[in-house]
Amino acid sequence: MFKIGDRAVYPAQGVGVVEKIESREFCGQTHDFYILRIIDNDMTIMIPVGNAGQVGLRTLMSKDKVKTIYTAMGEKQNGSLTITSWSRRQREYNDKIKTGDPMDVAEVLRELYLIREAKELSYGEKKVLDLARRLLVKELALAEGVAEETVTARLENMVN
Repeated sequence: MFKIGDRAVYPAQGVGVVEKIESREFCGQTHDFYILRIIDNDMTIMIPVGNAGQVGLRTLMSKDKVKTIYTAMGEKQNGSLTITSWSRRQREYNDKIKTGDPMDVAEVLRELYLIREAKELSYGEKKVLDLARRLLVKELALAEGVAEETVTARLENMVN
């Protein structure tokens, strides 16, 4: 599925580069692994080649998906935004981020931006907002071939 040098997105960690594909022996069986280095923090992750799809490893989003993300970010929430308890929202947000689907991450980011307009975000909300923004901005910037600052400014302008 991936070759050395390919960019891949690992859910909740972000965009990485496949640095190696190596074989390791476990319990008498040999398995192939992608060695993925996450661009943002230089963390290295070993992903079994056979489980790459199951863990959500995927290619960068397409140009069409980029347009869809920007469209979704620009949409205002219908009706008033119901602010449920933070613990419930945090669970929902983390579940969406863990899917690795950029549309889910965009929904989390948009909702937190909207809540931020209505009230001061808590420390936990700010952390989730920062994570969602970091994940989405990095992938959008790489998919579009533009600077991260450009993407950040565009997203901020869309929700204000």
